[in-house]
Amino acid sequence: MDKQTRLARTILNGFYSYLADFENITLAARTRFENAEWPAMHDASIRRIDLYKAKVLETLEFVEYIADEQLKELSFWSETRTIYADLVRGMTNFEIAETFYNSIYNAVFEHRRIRDEHAFVFSPQGDMPPVDVSKVVRRFRSERSVETAVLELLNYFALSIPYANIDHDVENIVRALRQALPKTFDLDSPYFEFQMLEHHFYRNKATYIVGRVVAEDQQMPIVLPLLHRSAEQPPALFIDAALFGSDRVSLLFSFTRAYFMVDASIPSQYVLFLQQLMPKKSISEIYSSIGHHRHGKTYYYRCAYRHMRATEDQFIVAPGIKGMVMTVFTLPSYEFVFKIIKDKFTPPKEVTHAIVKDKYQLVKRWDRAGRMADTQEFTNLVFERARFSDELMKELYATCPSQIEISGTALIIKHCYVERRMIPLNLYLQKATDEEVVDVMNDYGKAIKELAAANIFPGDMLLKNFGVTRHGRVVFYDYDEIQPLLECNFRRIPAPRDEFEEMADQPWYSVGPNDVFPEEFRLFFSGNQRARKAFDARHSDLYEAGFWVDLQERLREGVIKDFYPYPRQLRFINDERGAA
Repeated sequence: MDKQTRLARTILNGFYSYLADFENITLAARTRFENAEWPAMHDASIRRIDLYKAKVLETLEFVEYIADEQLKELSFWSETRTIYADLVRGMTNFEIAETFYNSIYNAVFEHRRIRDEHAFVFSPQGDMPPVDVSKVVRRFRSERSVETAVLELLNYFALSIPYANIDHDVENIVRALRQALPKTFDLDSPYFEFQMLEHHFYRNKATYIVGRVVAEDQQMPIVLPLLHRSAEQPPALFIDAALFGSDRVSLLFSFTRAYFMVDASIPSQYVLFLQQLMPKKSISEIYSSIGHHRHGKTYYYRCAYRHMRATEDQFIVAPGIKGMVMTVFTLPSYEFVFKIIKDKFTPPKEVTHAIVKDKYQLVKRWDRAGRMADTQEFTNLVFERARFSDELMKELYATCPSQIEISGTALIIKHCYVERRMIPLNLYLQKATDEEVVDVMNDYGKAIKELAAANIFPGDMLLKNFGVTRHGRVVFYDYDEIQPLLECNFRRIPAPRDEFEEMADQPWYSVGPNDVFPEEFRLFFSGNQRARKAFDARHSDLYEAGFWVDLQERLREGVIKDFYPYPRQLRFINDERGAA
């Protein structure tokens, strides 16, 4: 056996090892949910995210030993790629196996010399395996009655913990079906059926049953969240809501939330079915949403490359107030932004490049509570220099010259983050109606509170650091000052002792590095009284140090808050069980 074959098999073995551990962590999610082990669920999510890099580094040790003096020879890697392509040809998970190979190659060459003859920039087998999604779908037909079909569905998805009142769940679901579905859906037809993915989707303190309802040539996505009954009662489960439509399902699988754990041994089957439910959501985001964020990054790159080749508009400075830490640019025809850490930060920022990178990694691993945008991190990302506007090039040279490199007709960004583009909240407010201001400022306050309940303090809560998604949700996207809420020391501003202190330009009291004075949060709305009034009407408690201290106490007691990725009014909570 030649060296190239041994190397290819070693990389593939590394992938198999990664996939086995990934699936083992995922398979344990059911037991963690049944036992209500919420901290363990959170820890497992982090461990699964960290697993990929750990397996790459572990495999890299063997790769370096086997390749020896040929490690940096491109012809050697071209031959290895050919052999590896043959090894994974026809595999049900070839696309993820190829991404793993790319990760090894990039680790060796530090994300340079990326060519299709050396790595899998594009797959010789296409973007995705040719899978049959029907194999992972379970059907429940309304042959006798829709109630019977719902009962069969719930029994199929039953866990070791009983339902608190399965008949009541059936009534709630059927009532929601009759209220939400268009009249063209005949629920009493023997051809009306549920088509549900065969395994539960676990995340945080909930599990979800995901699929669609079908009536002849019509279909509608449906998701049934399954929760534990209140902790003080005997363990039992109940259906909390029925979510209908692509937009509701898309919010559940949002880029602002942590990754699901679902027993999808062939991920592409689940990805393709989910894409049918959410046709506006990109394949890359769906891969990421079920835990395969590295392949989501690969898929994103391929789509981005094709978009760049098919368009001619120029990259420009992103609209909005320029940040102190990041230079941000975008392509008008593209729905993402690119963020580069500046060489020097605008005062009074005192963070470093390393700290900013650590913050972004923290967000990747944290429970984002539906309020922080997921990002993809790239090293040595290559663009066409001609596509960059003169204004943008001037901005790049002025703010982050160490991060750009010109090579012929190419412009190389040495390090950047890619993030879904949103409307900055401060810009959104400029054109918002009075009603929209009330709604968005209420959601801004909710975002701060939900982040805090997940042990996240945003630090800099200026309106420009939050964005508004196409669904109207407020999302935080400036991470250079975030820190665990439990590390903060929330204080009231001491009253001045005399007129001299009251008129002083500088604080008359000591301020520690982690001290936070919530009374000062009002300054975030200076110049926008409409926003201030709307915020104060619903969230003035955020100005009180006591609010934050009480929340810290609950976190120290191990209380983990419920985060519902759907509106409260959709919940089935007006019954004897109460809210979870």
